[in-house]
Amino acid sequence: MNALRMHVAAIEAKYPLKIVGLLPRGSVGHVFDDNGIEFLAEKRPGLSLLDLAGAEVDLGDLLGRQVGIVLVSGLKGHEAEEFPRLVEPV
Repeated sequence: MNALRMHVAAIEAKYPLKIVGLLPRGSVGHVFDDNGIEFLAEKRPGLSLLDLAGAEVDLGDLLGRQVGIVLVSGLKGHEAEEFPRLVEPV
């Protein structure tokens, strides 16, 4: 888990977002790899869609698996209530 924290810190330093933690597998619709990892994150000022995509690719490269990142601000309805409770801190 120490390596995971180190890689998350590197991504947070490069992109304007804060990783809140890990989501249960299958939470993010665009991660199709069974070994993929899904994260919940808070966006910081200046985050663009290109930044978010770059963070997914870069973190995936560091971890050697597909990564999906869901922004807290993008959650609606049931997901907005459920996802923050399901997250496992990094």
